[in-house]
Amino acid sequence: MTTTTQMNSKATEHRQRRRTGVIVRHVIINFFMLVILVPLAWVLLLSIKSIPDAYSGTLWPETFDFTHYSFVLQKIDTLPRNLFNSVYVTAATVVITTVCAVLAGYALVHLHVPGQKYVVFLLVASLYFPVRVVSLISIFEIQRTLGLINTTSGLILPYVTLNLAISVLIMRSIFEQVPHELIDAARIDGCGPWKTLWMVGVPLITNGLVVVIIVNFVTAWGEYLLAATLTNDQAVRTLPVVLAGAHGGMGQWAWPRIAAVYVIAITPGIVAFGFAQKLFFQGLMEGALKA
Repeated sequence: MTTTTQMNSKATEHRQRRRTGVIVRHVIINFFMLVILVPLAWVLLLSIKSIPDAYSGTLWPETFDFTHYSFVLQKIDTLPRNLFNSVYVTAATVVITTVCAVLAGYALVHLHVPGQKYVVFLLVASLYFPVRVVSLISIFEIQRTLGLINTTSGLILPYVTLNLAISVLIMRSIFEQVPHELIDAARIDGCGPWKTLWMVGVPLITNGLVVVIIVNFVTAWGEYLLAATLTNDQAVRTLPVVLAGAHGGMGQWAWPRIAAVYVIAITPGIVAFGFAQKLFFQGLMEGALKA
């Protein structure tokens, strides 16, 4: 009886510890959700407040005013073109970076590439190198030599370099989860490297692909410094640069209009993440960020 009682007591304590751990995790997760969502909700509410309501101190607007969005659209007559530029540059950046990351990640894990350890070391070391700040002049000179200054397409190559290293490391980590036996079996069955990658490797790394796509999408969509430096024509600039430059014409205290600018800028990223969040977190759980 004593042994049974002790076992029951230990089982009860174990369940209590697990329950406490679950509660603590949920509290931490909910706290960080509030930290992220409360400012977004505040900006959204501010963007639909009338200007008097914005300075009255009330949280909920007495009257909803959506004219701030029309004001932004009228103020920036090139906005549709700038939106297209952002979509074009972001899509091209995501596709090129993802393809390069998949090929490099597969090669580093499942192909016998000479100097793999040195390549990984250089990739990790590059993460500590502030590319956008230190290399800005070099990037500008290269782009000018290639005749790509003040062109939308000229932003793609610099954008690809921003997250290429971390993307390759993510895909390398994901490919490490793919058993070598599957790759070897495909080779024995007569599949070449490309067919093995496409038919065996890619279907098993879907979640990791989503992680890479979202990381590159968010970076390319919101990038400001390179876009502002490499372009000077309003019509070829991307959305973040144009929206940031529009503040000066909206009045120093027109906070609802500035909030409308930010809502327009962040909405595509939020929508994209909302659709892919399940696969994104599954990719993280599979060790997508394990370098």
